[in-house]
Amino acid sequence: MRLLLASGSPRRLELLARIGVVPDEIKPADIDETPLLGETPRELALRLCLAKGAAADLTGFDMALTADTVVGVGRRILGKPQDAVEAKEFLQLLSGRAHRVWTGVALTMACGKQVQRVVGTRLQFKRLTDNEISAYIASNDWQGKAGGYGVQGMAEMFVRNLNGSYSNVMGLPLFETYGLLSGLGYPVLPHD
Repeated sequence: MRLLLASGSPRRLELLARIGVVPDEIKPADIDETPLLGETPRELALRLCLAKGAAADLTGFDMALTADTVVGVGRRILGKPQDAVEAKEFLQLLSGRAHRVWTGVALTMACGKQVQRVVGTRLQFKRLTDNEISAYIASNDWQGKAGGYGVQGMAEMFVRNLNGSYSNVMGLPLFETYGLLSGLGYPVLPHD
């Protein structure tokens, strides 16, 4: 079975490798990721992963794997910060409080059929000092990351509590991804 990874995230590629999955090709799907009016973080994650699958060019592939990760504080969506000022605002908002990371993951078959899951993980950050926020911003680790942080990097030291899937916070819930792939007959486990 030929698998297209319709995502440019190096973290998703790394996570797939952990379960023995090497996509045949990587070609990110290009869609408008602007949230709809009144859309919750969970709804956005689901809509975007499905839309990316629908937009993927499946010529020569059996299926496409797509995902989208959204950080939410209540109903507020924290996307990828545009600059250091916005990243600082996000960290100040997350400081000392709980938030959720939602990832929608979908498999789109060449026939157009889609299967999907949405996974939520609850995190609580410690109360961040101005010095900690400044140091994190200076590290540039916030760039290109939903919510302005990457849990697999320096920001891990800010996480007081994590309830749910760690790989989900990185950008791809492996338990659910494994279930979707194996459920459609994709050979995930190593075999002789």
